[in-house]
Amino acid sequence: MSFSADKQTTDDLNLLGKYKPGSVYSLFNTVKTRGGERLLDELFRSPLSDHRAINGRSDIFRYLSANPVTFPFTGGQISQVGDYLGMGGNSNGLVMAVSVGRLRLLETAVNDKRYGVIREGVAATVGFLQDCRDFIRRFDAAHAPALLTGKWMAARTILDDHRLAGLPLQQGVGTLSWHRLAALHHLFVNVLQNDLTRLLEILYHFDLYIAVSRVAAEKGFSYAHALPEEDYIVHAEDLRHPCLDKAVGNPVLVDRYRNVIFLTGANMAGKSTFMKSFGIALYLAHMGFPVAAKDMVFSVKDGIYTSINVPDNLSMGYSHFYAEVQRVKTIAESVGASKSLLVIFDELFKGTNVKDAYDATLAITAAFAEYRNCAFVISTHIIEVGEELRKKFDNLQFAFLPTVMEGRTPRYTYTVTEGITSDRHGMMIIEQEGILDIITGEGIHH
Repeated sequence: MSFSADKQTTDDLNLLGKYKPGSVYSLFNTVKTRGGERLLDELFRSPLSDHRAINGRSDIFRYLSANPVTFPFTGGQISQVGDYLGMGGNSNGLVMAVSVGRLRLLETAVNDKRYGVIREGVAATVGFLQDCRDFIRRFDAAHAPALLTGKWMAARTILDDHRLAGLPLQQGVGTLSWHRLAALHHLFVNVLQNDLTRLLEILYHFDLYIAVSRVAAEKGFSYAHALPEEDYIVHAEDLRHPCLDKAVGNPVLVDRYRNVIFLTGANMAGKSTFMKSFGIALYLAHMGFPVAAKDMVFSVKDGIYTSINVPDNLSMGYSHFYAEVQRVKTIAESVGASKSLLVIFDELFKGTNVKDAYDATLAITAAFAEYRNCAFVISTHIIEVGEELRKKFDNLQFAFLPTVMEGRTPRYTYTVTEGITSDRHGMMIIEQEGILDIITGEGIHH
């Protein structure tokens, strides 16, 4: 079964999007090649659900973080070789030689550019192969993970092909006779085209692996260890948001005995950031990617569902509240289907009145709490719900993000604290901003 996260979830967590400001994808998108970027996009859209595959991939990134190497190619160089190999041509060597010879005459007679294109493509490929040999020779595969060693060996096998022995230097291609150039052209775009295309694909993987491991090293990220689903645990130390440079870290622990985190705290105290950090970390962990935490271990899940920024849909006549209800319904159907999920609700039912929000938050939280195979993080301003839940359930964790008042100025620690908040500073902040004075005219001076 594949790992699932629908569009609402990926939007809430700002996971995808090459051009989306602050997206997690953009954080890791430091690859040099179009192929590396394609692979990055594929990995972001297809998290893994097998703990062995997850650990195998994360071992690659971990190894390269500890043993950094430089990707010696430019995106333009790789693109030029890829485009050249895609030219193809007549598979018969003699016919190919005649064709190249004809183009050589046309270059001299009428300044035809096609012979020059072939010459440049051959030169680029010769230089590329030499750089590949240098890269593979320098790479220490002795203690590398099996998956990385496998790609290294596949690249080496291609480069050791006897037909690639005795290649000229790149700078010497321009002085080759037309028939020698034709022979190399035929070798590259016909005889060895599949092998060289496969070599490019291997290098795209190296590009991706090196880029992601470098981000991890620069940001101080770690690598989560995946466990089978039945172990049921998510434990992280110093968990923080990967896209915030000065984010405050917090611990997280959920298991089958304490699978619901009931979160309270004032606006701007950091509830949403904490929940997004949790969701992003678990998503990245299922990709085998580095996570913004000191340490993390988790059992694999079937997916993540969030309800953080649920939009209304006026074209369908949906109010914000009805959209929230539909979102909860969607999640309830997945939870009820015996899936093991992480579910995040930020401010349940904020689109209705306080009494209905209280009743609905209490009922929904109580119902979801019965599903011990799932983990839930539920935030609310209605702290009375927490007091009622505390009386009935032993599998809920109550946590809050405190607001410290320094005089009449709030300060937020962004540190998760055990318990239910008693902060009620809303009116104090409203008064501090002088809103009532503005409305009544007392703050307006003529």
